Amino acid sequence: MYQNLYFIAIVPPDGLKERVKSLKEELKDKYGVKHALKSPAHITLQMPFKRVAAYESRIVNALEEFAGLQRPFPVILSGFNCFSPRVIFVKVEDHAPIVELHAGLRHILTGKLNFTEKEITHRFHPHMTIATRDLTEALFREAWPEYEKRELTASFTASSLCLLKHNGKCWEEYREFGFIQK
Repeated sequence: MYQNLYFIAIVPPDGLKERVKSLKEELKDKYGVKHALKSPAHITLQMPFKRVAAYESRIVNALEEFAGLQRPFPVILSGFNCFSPRVIFVKVEDHAPIVELHAGLRHILTGKLNFTEKEITHRFHPHMTIATRDLTEALFREAWPEYEKRELTASFTASSLCLLKHNGKCWEEYREFGFIQK
């Protein structure tokens, strides 16, 4: 039976999404790496998982209920970091509120949606990827010195989480779930 591919993330507002996309395009133009362009700018909360289409309404209902209990919080981005030697990302300053959101989400995924331990994201380091997978070690060594010293500052209020769905070619923002408004 065919299964759809999903993941759950915090997606920044459009202006910041475009800024991050331009960084990804710059890396594509300079180094030929384009895999990160297959998804909008985001901070992953739950790595990709597969479910049959009939299960989708359960996912949507659980995420709607969970998000409705969360409070918006600030996200500050500052500079770049890496998972050497294959990933370059925009650095998230204060991990605490995102880690707390992730912990609550894990509880919902395992408790209400029967995610297995294998499916759950365990190692969690909030970040916004701009180069991955097709960034070879050699290209990383070439690109990283430029981004290591480069400045970038931005902030936004995380006021929702997003269910992204793969369309066979790339990831699309499928459903957004708003947090409780103050």
